[in-house]
Amino acid sequence: MKNLMKPFVFLATTACSFIALATPNYASLTTFQNYTGNVGLSTDGFGSTTGIGVISASAPLGSTVRAAYLYSATQSFSGVPSTVTLNGLGVTFTSSTPNATACCNIGSHRADVTSIVQGVINGGGGGVYNFNINEGSNNGSIDGEALVVIYDNPALGISTIGILDGFASVLGDSTTISFATPLNPADPAFFAEMYLGINFSCCSQKSTVSVNGTQITQNAGNFDDGNAAQNGSLITVGGFDDPFSTLLPSYADDHEKYNLASYVGLGDTSIIVDTFNASKDDNIFLAAFHVNGKAVIGDPTPNVPLPAAAWFLGSGLVALGASGARKRRKQRLAA
Repeated sequence: MKNLMKPFVFLATTACSFIALATPNYASLTTFQNYTGNVGLSTDGFGSTTGIGVISASAPLGSTVRAAYLYSATQSFSGVPSTVTLNGLGVTFTSSTPNATACCNIGSHRADVTSIVQGVINGGGGGVYNFNINEGSNNGSIDGEALVVIYDNPALGISTIGILDGFASVLGDSTTISFATPLNPADPAFFAEMYLGINFSCCSQKSTVSVNGTQITQNAGNFDDGNAAQNGSLITVGGFDDPFSTLLPSYADDHEKYNLASYVGLGDTSIIVDTFNASKDDNIFLAAFHVNGKAVIGDPTPNVPLPAAAWFLGSGLVALGASGARKRRKQRLAA
């Protein structure tokens, strides 16, 4: 449940030209959804060499789930995972995005698991809810999962949640949070938070993140939610039970969960987040934001799911382009 990532305004960096021609929907991190209302956000990550374990969500008493999404992050894999289950129920991934700018067939896959999560949280007693996860026979090529839950609760104030997904271009990305009214970061009610999901990361592979021109980390990455420095367990997701990363944390202490309020000035009407993947071989597949008040996070145009057929074609082309750069460093222990 940790790790940081690269810039985001999502300038939708174009990958190799032949990939752009073959699959024009390829883009870097792009806006998937914005939610505004009396809403709350829960994120969590899971990774294991066994592919069997628990992923969790947190929601207070009286919450009802508006939406829930499960991401599987893969490497060395040119298909769509078909063996993942959540609480014993099969998961169908309807959107898949290979990282068109990196090596090793890195990618991510998104499934709508709202009905599964609603059945557990709606009417529940509040607190932490656990979900059993099993990656099945695809385990060796799946670094892990991220669970993102958006819930409504009448006790909460008005806020906005934004989900960006896809992949982070190794050339860098940027995203803007635009607010309806000028900000006052000294207001006790003000908050602005960011959660990153990164896979295929270990052994000092990292990204930098800047907020409104201030670099807040050089060390987003690692396998905080995995259990070994080897393929099948290389994932970190900023989660509800993680502490906020301090300014310029060490590699081990970057939890991929960030408090952006300190980098906002009185009267600002936007927050700009930039990321860059210095190691150029891991993958920021998820960025979730939660800010108080009404805002637009990233590009309000919904992300278009990539069909499975396009995944097969595109990932094959990426493999050809990156075959000379494939890494073998994943099996060594992290320094």
